[in-house]
Amino acid sequence: MARDKKRLVVALDGPAGVGKSTVAIAVARELGLAYVETGALYRAVAYLAAQRGVECSDPEGLAEVARRMDVSFRLEGADNKVFLDGKDVTQDLHTRKMGSLASLVSAVPAVRSALLDVQRSFADKGGGAVAEGRDIGTVVFPSADFKFFLTAEPVQRVERRRKQLASMGMEADSAALSRELAERDKQDSSRAVAPLCAAGDAVIIDTTSLTADAVIRRILAHIRGSRPSG
Repeated sequence: MARDKKRLVVALDGPAGVGKSTVAIAVARELGLAYVETGALYRAVAYLAAQRGVECSDPEGLAEVARRMDVSFRLEGADNKVFLDGKDVTQDLHTRKMGSLASLVSAVPAVRSALLDVQRSFADKGGGAVAEGRDIGTVVFPSADFKFFLTAEPVQRVERRRKQLASMGMEADSAALSRELAERDKQDSSRAVAPLCAAGDAVIIDTTSLTADAVIRRILAHIRGSRPSG
C-alpha cells in the first residue's frame, strides 16, 4: 500500500508587483498542488460588496459577504481564473479600483477572520496548496512547511504591474501606479491586524534582477532539497 502523502503547504508572501502570482502558479503546477490567490479573495469581497451596496465602513456587512460568497479558482495556462457563483470575474477583479478597495477591505478584522477558513479549506481539499498573499506565513498558515517572502525595487514593481494591466487591455500611467503601490504598501504594512511583513522563518528573495523562471527554480530547489525522498 502506498504511503499517504503529508499535506504540503507553501506560503508565498510579498507586496504587489514582485511576481508572486506568476511564481506561485508555476510552483503549484510543478508540485501538483492547489493554488490559492488570497488577494483575489479580498478583491472578490470588495467586488460583491460594491455590487450590493455594502460600504467599507460596515464590517459586519462585509464579513457576511465574505462568509456567503461562492468562490472558486481554475488554472488555465499561466493564468488563474476566479469564479463567483460560477461566473468568470477575473478581469473585473483585477482593475485598479478593485485593488484599492481590496486593500481597504483587507484591513477589516471581521473580513480577515471570515476568510481564514475559506483560505485553509483550499489546502484541505487535496494534498496541500501553494498560497500567496501578504499574511500567509504569519497568520493563515503559520505552520506552513515552506515560507517565502518576495521583494523588489519600487521601479521594477511598477513596471511589472503596468505590464500586467496592459496584458488585460488596461492602460496605466507609471507615475499614478507608483503612487497607488506606495499607498497600498502603507495601508498593508500599517494595519493593526495581519500587517504585511515577512515571517521570521521565511526565505526572503529579492526578485528585482531575477526572471520569474529563476525565482521558480530557486524556490523548487529549496523545497526539494529540504524534503526527504520516498
